[in-house]
Amino acid sequence: MAENQESKNFIWEAVEQDLASGRYERVHTRFPPEPNGYMHIGHCKALIMDFLTAEKYGGTCNLRFDDTNPAKEDMEYVRAIQKDIEWLGFHWSGGVFYASDYYDKCYEIAEDWIRRGLAYVDELSKDEMREYRGTLTEPGKDSPWRNRPWEESLDLFRRMRAGEFPEGSKTLRMKIDMASPNIVMRDPAMYRILYKEHWRTGNKWCIYPMYDFAHPIGDALEGITHSLCSLEYEIHRPLYDWVVEHSQDMLPGRPRQLEFARLNMTQTIMSKRYLRMLVEGHYVAGWDDPRMPTLSAMRRRGFTAAAIRDFISRVGLSKADSVVDYAMLEHCVRKDLGDQAPRAMAVMKPLKIVLTNWPKGKVEMLTVENHPDHPELGTREVPISRDIYIDESDFMVDPPKKFFRLRPDGEVRLKGAYIIRCEQVITDANGQIDHLECTVDFDTRSGLPGSERKVKGTLQWVDAHDCAPIVFRQYEPLLSSYDEDTEEDKKDFIARLNPNSLTEYRGFGEKALASAQVGDKYQFLRLGYYCKDPDSTTDSSVYNLIVGLKDSYKE
Repeated sequence: MAENQESKNFIWEAVEQDLASGRYERVHTRFPPEPNGYMHIGHCKALIMDFLTAEKYGGTCNLRFDDTNPAKEDMEYVRAIQKDIEWLGFHWSGGVFYASDYYDKCYEIAEDWIRRGLAYVDELSKDEMREYRGTLTEPGKDSPWRNRPWEESLDLFRRMRAGEFPEGSKTLRMKIDMASPNIVMRDPAMYRILYKEHWRTGNKWCIYPMYDFAHPIGDALEGITHSLCSLEYEIHRPLYDWVVEHSQDMLPGRPRQLEFARLNMTQTIMSKRYLRMLVEGHYVAGWDDPRMPTLSAMRRRGFTAAAIRDFISRVGLSKADSVVDYAMLEHCVRKDLGDQAPRAMAVMKPLKIVLTNWPKGKVEMLTVENHPDHPELGTREVPISRDIYIDESDFMVDPPKKFFRLRPDGEVRLKGAYIIRCEQVITDANGQIDHLECTVDFDTRSGLPGSERKVKGTLQWVDAHDCAPIVFRQYEPLLSSYDEDTEEDKKDFIARLNPNSLTEYRGFGEKALASAQVGDKYQFLRLGYYCKDPDSTTDSSVYNLIVGLKDSYKE
């Protein structure tokens, strides 16, 4: 799926056929998230498809919250979902709605179906209902209460609403076909008893409609033309159509359901239930923990909305499930940040250098470019004095071949500054390196005449007396390995958490990094792309690793 208006996919081809045939005069879509958690990257495919389809054909898109399960829903999630949608660059042009807006209509339709012999009150337990349903190869069998008089079912249903029966004791079911080859059509449940206060309707209801019943009714009431959903709902499409058809006298529209394959990614949790386990079990710091695959977490980590939309565009639409390499998403983020993120110098594991021939007390200001490929982004001034820090990974006492960084008696250039030579390695009482003593070639200042002398290595550095304390948060995948379709991985879900998913280092960066705004993004030279985190304090600035510089994905 590409955002280019000239591109096509099988969903858009179907929409165009419907418009050309006169089936629909205009396009009206909806995005129907359940407000029981924060949205994750897996929701983006449906989200973008719903909103982008409406935009492409000059139609409207509703935001409708599927609040049919009050046990797990909250206004916090509603606000978070709205924020995510707007961050991605979309808006619900058709308005905001809730499944609970239609509870009265759903109840009215349910009573109508009971009178018409299309629904009945069942008293089977969950286990008995599962047993009666049959299997994929064997038909189900009728419930003993399937053919009870409609007057009796209507009385029982009204008493269910009045709160006379305990949870699980009675269920309202559609009367379709217990021998249907499609197991979804074997008398699916319409209503269950649930004594939970609803966050919008309070205690008005103690019975709640099931998604497969409420969703098509909501679509039809809102005039939705194309109900776009993921492939697992393909088997539910006959039921979707059945509900609309048998409610037609009470509904204004006849929406069409179209399915496409959902988004799956390597080493990424695409189950809101498992994400909730991580949050509630305090395995992560919250829904926006940068290790999480939620949109709020990705935004906090520093991913851009443009990169995510580019990623979804590259994934495309298909009718077959597949797994996308997480490296593709990182590639899109890296590609987007490469042209816009200013450069800065920072050292994650500081190693002190004393420039022995530098005059004591002297501070020199150097002009450094903000971006090597975009001079319009300007320059900045950085100080250098007698004491500086480099990263300890940029020095080795006994380096291998082709190690072009600093070594004893070796030379490197300090980025935007001078060539220095390592004269002596100073160790402490335990034999560990305390600092390096180096000399400066003052004829090699970058950008000045006579500075053309070349060396193979260039290092990032910061002035030891004029720098900002930084906490570097380094991230790895939250799970060492994971396939949510594998039963073994489901059982060992928590055991598969990666103990190295978050590592913190305390180092230093250019002084200006301390005054950066939360959410500002930089490329720290030779380290990667980083984003300033809200956890930053007056004592130190916290920067999240967005993506490293190395790109393993090939376009």
